Amino acid sequence: MCAIAGLWSRVADPAEEVLRGMAMAMVHRGPDDGGHWVDAGTGLGLSHRRLAIVDLSPAGHQPMLSRSGRFALAFNGEIYNHAALRAELDAQRGAATPWRGHSDTETLVEAFAQWGFDATLRRCVGMFALALWDREARVLQLARDRLGEKPLYYGAVGGGIGFASELKAFAAVPGWSPEIDRQAVSLFMRYAYVPAPWSIYRGIRKLEPGATVRFDSAGAEPVHGRYWDALSAIRSARAQPFAGSLHAAADALENLLDETIRLQRVADVPLGAFLSGGIDSSTVVALMQKQGGAPVRTFSIGFNEEGYDEAQHAAAVARHLGTQHTELYVSADEARAVIPLLPRVYDEPFGDSSQIPTYLVSKLARAHVTVSLSGDGGDELFGGYNRYFIAQTLWRRLSGLPTPLRARAAAMLRALRPATWSKLLKPLLPLLPVRHRYANPGDKLHKLAEVLALAEPRALYDRLVRFWEWDICPGVEPPAAMTADPGWSYFGAADGLVDAMMFADTVSYLPDDILVKVDRASMAVSLESRVPMLDHRVLEFAWRLPDSARASGGVGKRVLREVLARHVPTALTDRPKMGFGIPVGDWLRGPLRGWADALLDPQRLRADGYLATDLVRTRWDEHLSGRRNWEYSIWNALMFQSWLDEWHGGR
Repeated sequence: MCAIAGLWSRVADPAEEVLRGMAMAMVHRGPDDGGHWVDAGTGLGLSHRRLAIVDLSPAGHQPMLSRSGRFALAFNGEIYNHAALRAELDAQRGAATPWRGHSDTETLVEAFAQWGFDATLRRCVGMFALALWDREARVLQLARDRLGEKPLYYGAVGGGIGFASELKAFAAVPGWSPEIDRQAVSLFMRYAYVPAPWSIYRGIRKLEPGATVRFDSAGAEPVHGRYWDALSAIRSARAQPFAGSLHAAADALENLLDETIRLQRVADVPLGAFLSGGIDSSTVVALMQKQGGAPVRTFSIGFNEEGYDEAQHAAAVARHLGTQHTELYVSADEARAVIPLLPRVYDEPFGDSSQIPTYLVSKLARAHVTVSLSGDGGDELFGGYNRYFIAQTLWRRLSGLPTPLRARAAAMLRALRPATWSKLLKPLLPLLPVRHRYANPGDKLHKLAEVLALAEPRALYDRLVRFWEWDICPGVEPPAAMTADPGWSYFGAADGLVDAMMFADTVSYLPDDILVKVDRASMAVSLESRVPMLDHRVLEFAWRLPDSARASGGVGKRVLREVLARHVPTALTDRPKMGFGIPVGDWLRGPLRGWADALLDPQRLRADGYLATDLVRTRWDEHLSGRRNWEYSIWNALMFQSWLDEWHGGR
């Protein structure tokens, strides 16, 4: 695992100290080695920081030239099937052709030389972001892995083209004066992340998962391409449906996960796994342990706050499987101490508050191992999020009601303020079942009013995943691309709401929230995180399955549950889904109030000019009073303001 950066200048060769500075800004991603390389007279320079995982010798040093000298590669990631690719290259080139070492970087650069760019990418199984320079054709090509595990930014920098694993690298380029993209701010406030291809800065873009970009000169417009895309892969998978029973599907999935985990366990450094005690991480750890060898090293953190502690469940699974388990209970003060670090860890605004426990468990694991496997991806591929079933149930009920009737009902619910509804309903709460005794029933009724007014299922999904309306950023128009996703028309016609939501999460929420969170938190402490369920072959298999094997009847991940039950008693993992979270709402009313008050000061918000002051202050006041629970939307505002403070002095 590493960091890459580079410049292609229209004026002169980039200075070595600039390339070195770009790489050193990301030294946390690669503390073991660093290098830079300039193709003299072309204006092209590459730089690299290395976290040595496979082939710890100098033979893995980057940037790396092919044997012919034609291609130069800067590579961040792991090619899990590189041994098979190397064997294929030997068969074609002749086994007598010597290798310098056993790194996947060397395999990859020679594969590009032998098979070409897209053909090599299609052969690769792995996670990666890379830059390949063709010295003969003077062409620069960038690529990112299929599901978006590894990041890559690119754009107009330093009088030419720049690229880097993290935005902070561009600050080392002379004259770098970024302009905040107000559309990106509105996207962040709405979704808690900046979705690709946007970045927080104008002119800098994120390369999308499965995508490539080619530059034929330092001043040329980028030529975009794709060697893989999720919708095409899903269409192909659904054209070859799995015809067996649930038991047969579990057999096939277990065999596939066994293979992906076996490949992802290859490392020349200590390796372990995150374990929350939930379905996904328990499945990964169970299959790791099944493969034999020394007990798997597993890691979890716990909190003393009720409703936020999964450590006890993880410990029970670890005892059953016999892993070498390490857990750490973190105090609220220790967790809150991470908050000042977040703007530097994440580079651009990022609002998923589980970033805090993710950083803490990564730090815990790094004290013992250099690589850790995780269970991320199971929810998106196998239907694990509660919102899938909530949306399906709601839409089935709503779609049977005439639209005018729903509109009138919504207007009636909005006629009274949430606080007034709560006051009127308070005497009735003791008569209701415990699960419906909400602290703020008026809040729930106003949310119901929003849902009643929706006209089509995509709007329902958007309501479930958004935190602010577009008007949170005055004068900013909603990006057209956010309302033109072709996946919705396909799934709306073919498969229904649950599949459409799973697809939407797979192409945006997964790479731009979940995987960003894990990548930045783990790499901040120089830990490589690997995600077996995001092998693209697992995605393609998941979409071959019937709904009954993935998500149906209000139960998600049926086939994963079947696999896990073969190794871990159901009683240890069958419980309501718990997010990897922290009590943000209570903290904001308590120990974080002073910090939040300062960031959300009305004069400051008006001076900064990015957020609608009245909207933010109304929610902040309602949250503090307890009339509404706005913890997530307020957290977004705080994460933007703290990022602005850190990187732009509050301007």
